Amino acid sequence: MLNDTEFASLFSASIGEDYRLAKSYVHDVPTQTLLRVRSICHRLTQLIAEQQRLELDSPNLFDRIERLNQQRVIDARIARKLHKLRAGGNRGAHPEKFHLTLTQLIELAQKSIADLLLVLEQVSTLCIAKSSPDYLFVPFDVIAGRDLCYRAVMEADVEAQYLVGMSLKSKALLLKEQAQIIEQQQSLDGDTHTQASENSLNAQVEASFEQAAYWFSTASHRHPRAQFEYGVCLLHGYGVKQDVITGEHLIASAAAQRVDQAMALLGYFYLVGSETLAQDLGQAKVFLLQAAELDVAEAMANLGVYYYQRQALSESFLWIQKAAQAGYPHSQFHLALMLASGEGCDVDLQASQVWMQEAAVQGQVDAMLHVATQILDGAANESEEPKHLSKQLSVKDAERYLQQAIQYEYNVPAMIELSIALADGVLGRIDVVGSAALLVLAKNHATAEELEVIRPLWDSLSLQVEQVQQITLDPEQLKSLTRAQELLKA
Repeated sequence: MLNDTEFASLFSASIGEDYRLAKSYVHDVPTQTLLRVRSICHRLTQLIAEQQRLELDSPNLFDRIERLNQQRVIDARIARKLHKLRAGGNRGAHPEKFHLTLTQLIELAQKSIADLLLVLEQVSTLCIAKSSPDYLFVPFDVIAGRDLCYRAVMEADVEAQYLVGMSLKSKALLLKEQAQIIEQQQSLDGDTHTQASENSLNAQVEASFEQAAYWFSTASHRHPRAQFEYGVCLLHGYGVKQDVITGEHLIASAAAQRVDQAMALLGYFYLVGSETLAQDLGQAKVFLLQAAELDVAEAMANLGVYYYQRQALSESFLWIQKAAQAGYPHSQFHLALMLASGEGCDVDLQASQVWMQEAAVQGQVDAMLHVATQILDGAANESEEPKHLSKQLSVKDAERYLQQAIQYEYNVPAMIELSIALADGVLGRIDVVGSAALLVLAKNHATAEELEVIRPLWDSLSLQVEQVQQITLDPEQLKSLTRAQELLKA
């Protein structure tokens, strides 16, 4: 009986090899699994089109999937699965922007392999002229990472060196977010016992960045993607002394070698101007288009910005929609705003809310704040279902979104909204200590404009605490009120 890799190889040798590599990276470099699976989907759409004598006139994977679906070559079920795998590839490119933990990344990589096999089974008659044969799935190899390290160190294999660097970089970015969450929790509850945990995490972050930068640097002379990643390290000071000029030069060199992410970033540099490059909208458009054709969602999003700045709203809407459909949360949020206001499109409040909720689910902070505010406004007005929300959400969803917005970006408006909700009892409980702690945190991170909003809330909560202190006889409640008072007077 065939195993799963041999089954994938029936479609083509390149699909089989990409599948083998994608599967081997699941535990140690899950981001590469997601990217490889997206690459397989691209090859698969081309193979299906060739077998059906259908010409695909776009290199963009979304367009290819939709073309096959519109021509009824594949059904809507297969199209949805391909789009899901495509979106997983975008998460693999920038896991830190989706706030995924390493465990979640590994689970997503494993699920992508399983979903890919289902797609291959369902399109087998289109590609290999026979129904899917029986095959045996071989369990994921948990020692593949050792082989990568061996090849990187002992054989000076540049691909292995690059992948080891990517594994370490992903680890560093994920640990960095964990450290930020611990720091935020310290600010909220004043717990100094977590300081050691934060210091330990920060040390791991720095060590992982240093090791990643080392491997990127080692491979950079012979590996364009490693050259790009080393340029990013220099640009941000990840594990090395920050050197923006050299970093930008390396990124431009990688872009000249058609590294998709490098072209996208170089296009952004030209769009806004950078340390070494003056703003050049013509060059920005060239590089962003090249990256967008290679399915880089950020490039599509920035093309939307490019056209928006030129007041070409229809073109802006088109590219922001493409980026949103690619699973890019920031574009999903901006697409929701454009649909709500009718910029470059017809007003569609229902579609706007669908995209707003999708962006919130994926961790886009502005979208989470927007949806949470809608839910709480509805709850305060005793409405069971806030206006225009496409599915019923509870105050628990609102609280979770606000907490995540605070964790991810120290979002002051989210701190203010959650503080008000805790003080007013909209969440089903009154927590004056939590409310006070959030106002203190908001005050410490607020702009001058935000401070004007915080001051009356501060005074109102202080008065609320004093009034309840005068009438309550509950010892636990008095203890909480005293703690809240201490926070507000500090």
